[in-house]
Amino acid sequence: MSKAFIAAVIQDSIECTGVAANQAANDLLEAIVEELKREGGFTLPSFGTFTVRKTKARKALNPRTGEAVKVKAGKTVRFKASPNLKKAV
Repeated sequence: MSKAFIAAVIQDSIECTGVAANQAANDLLEAIVEELKREGGFTLPSFGTFTVRKTKARKALNPRTGEAVKVKAGKTVRFKASPNLKKAV
């Protein structure tokens, strides 16, 4: 799914211009990102839950050279599908 797809669905649903639908899609994605930053999670009922998880520093291998590389600690976003989504798919 892409932002263009979301904008097209919004445009068809509320019969607005492409510019307005694109702005609505941008606003939606920005709101989700802000909620993840502020709360550390975001839930869409009947769809699933996005959570922010911390990752530890670790060693990895460079696939080209096979050399060991240090990877810094950071954050990642995880998604858990709701039971309703699992049934639908």
